[in-house]
Amino acid sequence: MGIAELLREVDGSGEFGVWLGRLDGVPVFEHEAERGHYSASTMKLPVAMAMLRKVDAGELALDQPVTVHNDFESAAGGRFGVNPDEDEAQATWERMGSEVPLSWLATEMITRSSNLATDLVLEQVGVPAAHAVLAESTLPGSPAPESKIQRGIDDSAAQRAGISNLMSPAGLAGVLVAVGNTEGASGDYLRDLLAGNQWNGEIPAQLPAGTRVEHKNGWDTRIRHDGGIVRPADADPFVLVVCTTSDLPDAAAQKLIAAIALEAWNHRHNLEAVR
Repeated sequence: MGIAELLREVDGSGEFGVWLGRLDGVPVFEHEAERGHYSASTMKLPVAMAMLRKVDAGELALDQPVTVHNDFESAAGGRFGVNPDEDEAQATWERMGSEVPLSWLATEMITRSSNLATDLVLEQVGVPAAHAVLAESTLPGSPAPESKIQRGIDDSAAQRAGISNLMSPAGLAGVLVAVGNTEGASGDYLRDLLAGNQWNGEIPAQLPAGTRVEHKNGWDTRIRHDGGIVRPADADPFVLVVCTTSDLPDAAAQKLIAAIALEAWNHRHNLEAVR
């Protein structure tokens, strides 16, 4: 069953976007790839990239201490805190009031998708720097995707004011292409973080055990996304992003993304044959 057929089966139940291509940034299959979705935790990848840019520039250090707290400046003015009941990663909360290295927070942000760790890293990096990663990662020949980072996780006042974070499949694909082509220690560090993701119910779910997938996913009410670099041992790596905003049960949305990934995998020797 091709990707187009998989998408036809869920037609009418929401919005679905796909971008599939290789690390040269040229797509071989797209479906509504420029349309923005609420980003959920996919925004954590540009935050990590912005952090590493500042590390390389000498503005931040991976070993610098950061005090764990839960009080942040809102993009709408005032202050906000992360809702602990909506954060599925508890390790950062257990360090409240203590100092941890910036690299430890980055690991929690990417591998466990910690919301609190994300806002602590974003506080060090700055929202404009994280958004700049998206703006500067537009794929060649692609119109500017509807992707933006404007606030931290759980900034409810900003959300009520219409200040949101958006991610399109093409936007996230551009970031992943940049990640895959980043040379040196920073590139290796970030790719290893993504490969250590502990939430693997989407792109990696139906691929052969042991397949390296450098990915970041995101989920919320009606939201289930995943984007990553898949590295087969017997073929060139490829980039896949699937964004879903739908009425599908969450498990069904995960299964759809996994099925799309398997279809891409089955064509890994001739990715251009994907339909």
